[in-house]
Amino acid sequence: MHSPTPAIVSQLAARRFPRWILLLLGLIYVLPGLLGRQPWSGPDLASFGVMLDMAQGSGDWLQPQVLGERAAVQAWLPYWLGAASIQLLPFLPADLAARLPYGLLLALALHWTWKATYHLARRPNAQPVAFAFGGEASPQDYARALADAALLALIASLGLAQLAHESTPDAAQLAFASLLLYACARLASPNAQWRGLSAAAWWLGAVGLALSGAPWIGLVLGMGWLLWSLAMVRSGPRVRGDVWLLVFCASGTLLAALLAWQLELPRRFEQLSDWAAWTDLAHWRRFGRLLLWFSWPAGLLALLTVWRWRRRLGNTHLLLPLWFATVGMVSCWLLDASDRALLLALPALACLAAFALPTLSRSVTALVDWFALLFFSGCALLIWFYWLALQTGLPAKPAANVLRLLPGFKPELDWTLLLAALLGTLAWIGALAWRLGRYRPALWKGLVLSAGGSTLCWLLLMTLWLPALNYGMGQEPISRRIAALTPGSSCVLVHGLSASQITGLQYHGGLELERARRQRRSSCQLLVVEPKALNTLAQTVDLSQWRALRKVPRLRENRDGLLVYLRR
Repeated sequence: MHSPTPAIVSQLAARRFPRWILLLLGLIYVLPGLLGRQPWSGPDLASFGVMLDMAQGSGDWLQPQVLGERAAVQAWLPYWLGAASIQLLPFLPADLAARLPYGLLLALALHWTWKATYHLARRPNAQPVAFAFGGEASPQDYARALADAALLALIASLGLAQLAHESTPDAAQLAFASLLLYACARLASPNAQWRGLSAAAWWLGAVGLALSGAPWIGLVLGMGWLLWSLAMVRSGPRVRGDVWLLVFCASGTLLAALLAWQLELPRRFEQLSDWAAWTDLAHWRRFGRLLLWFSWPAGLLALLTVWRWRRRLGNTHLLLPLWFATVGMVSCWLLDASDRALLLALPALACLAAFALPTLSRSVTALVDWFALLFFSGCALLIWFYWLALQTGLPAKPAANVLRLLPGFKPELDWTLLLAALLGTLAWIGALAWRLGRYRPALWKGLVLSAGGSTLCWLLLMTLWLPALNYGMGQEPISRRIAALTPGSSCVLVHGLSASQITGLQYHGGLELERARRQRRSSCQLLVVEPKALNTLAQTVDLSQWRALRKVPRLRENRDGLLVYLRR
């Protein structure tokens, strides 16, 4: 005998979120960070370097590399998308052209999360309690309201904003994980039509993950769904079709398995068998802290879902997203509490979070709301306060603290960015007034402030603070300083530089680079060295031919920088 569903929802509470507001919120979330932002140091700039090499014809499209050295992440599809966009849009700056496909992927990830939740919420076992005299939510309205809530929970997740706006394989993996979740939810729906297209979407999601640098994720997710599907196959008019769909999906899983074994799966098995890692309390603390803040508030609500629906965890609408979230969290744990690995769990956590809302008391909903109100309002006030201090010099101490972190930065007022920040702040004030007023109940109401606050803070950072962030987090300042030291149009030798540093020198400095090698004769007049690679420099070049010129700091004199040598 099945236990009663914990969801109690009236038709009034299942009203849908206004479509125009939902679309506007999505646009405001996706576009900032896509327009005007330079590639920042680290994986973002390194991935852009691979795309630039491919687009300019100096890199092999089947062997992702930067200046002849293998890319850290072997992810063909994301690099192909960026490189193709650079070639197809030569009239745009290369970094903007490379980011455009990733803006589309982020929008699709949001859309596919909405669709996955909608199909799972339409399942009979997910429906709320039927009232004795009617008035309970209809299946379609209930599913739509939960899908709206899942989208709000995903946007509200604190860890999503920066990583999802980068042009890296991680952002592509997020989109394909969302697509795979949607395809599984649609294939699991008893009344789903166009099952062939759903299977094609499933295949694209699994293979897309494999070609985006996460083949073992595609393999494990695919195998889990295939095993569940085999267990669910029943005799009926569609058994033959179901079997062929499973065979088709299995081919995608097989491709993911081949890539996983070739790239990284043996190393994952070694990590799983490392007993010392499982008993390392410091590792578990790092993982717990990351999971708490990175997935807030979706992670907390997903945990409440597991508790409230604990007697029905075997139902598909819970088991499927729980499996996806578990795989993402295990991947995060195996990669030493990597936030980029945990990114893949966010769509499933948002989906699970939505199913907590029909079971929550008003006090819990109010607690989440008040936290969002205080936290995001406080963050917005701090962002505005320090920006005004930087622009006006008053108060003097906060302005001096910011300029100390950004030596050489000259603040300028951009009226377009300021107007966007003001409109976003006014919209936040309007959302606060609406939420604190007496309006009809709605399932998604408790997540409006969390999603709106997360979007507001991201908007303020990508408008008011965009010039400062580009200056402080990019490679343009140091690249231009080194370019100014280069005699004439001479090429530059590099030794020990990371992919992001090389890309910065090429893109921002406009320099022609070569890797330093003892066996190669070069006419380059300048040599740039990473200080950490000094101990191997003598093995690479003849030091008698070079004299130290200076150390060029990235920002501050006493921090990281690059050593520059001039040929004697």
